[in-house]
Amino acid sequence: MTPEYLLTSMIVILLPGTGVLYTLAYGLSKGWRASVLAAFGCTLGIVPSIAASVVGLAALLHTSALAFQIIKYLGVAYLFYMAWGTLRSGGALQISEQHATVSSTKIIINGFLLNILNPKLTIFFLAFLPQFVPSNTANPTTYMLWLALIFMALTFIVFVVYGSFASATRHYVISKPAIMLWLRRGFAGAFGLLGMKLAIAHQ
Repeated sequence: MTPEYLLTSMIVILLPGTGVLYTLAYGLSKGWRASVLAAFGCTLGIVPSIAASVVGLAALLHTSALAFQIIKYLGVAYLFYMAWGTLRSGGALQISEQHATVSSTKIIINGFLLNILNPKLTIFFLAFLPQFVPSNTANPTTYMLWLALIFMALTFIVFVVYGSFASATRHYVISKPAIMLWLRRGFAGAFGLLGMKLAIAHQ
């Protein structure tokens, strides 16, 4: 593992995306524990992309327009669903003092689906990981898995930090109804924009 790999990974992870938005939303709406669960779910969502990349299945998404489009539009639909759920009165991401019950399993599964339904993530790993495998490595597959695990660990840590910051400001946000309303609209709009961006993205 090189400093360049760590730096590149941190840049990719720190860039706001669906996982960051999802973790922030739960940090604000349900508190620190929920944000950690959201971060864990999003981190787990990286596993299928890593597995596909390591065994070469990502090449199918890269070469098959149909396979790419199917996965892509499933992801688009799910992002729009998240946008609708964020706006919906009483939705899981509604910010309030009342601790509406949301199961840990549901938080994790939704975070998992947000990442697993992103074909760009799989293609990213296909192009990203091999660049950091030394040519003289005896077992490239094992080395790639090690790099991937480091990426996942960094993702979880960064997302937990994001969620912790959000949960720390939760009580202030809750005391300001106007901020609550615009935050909910903002998260819904962000999910919707990401969905549209994915929809118009080329393979």
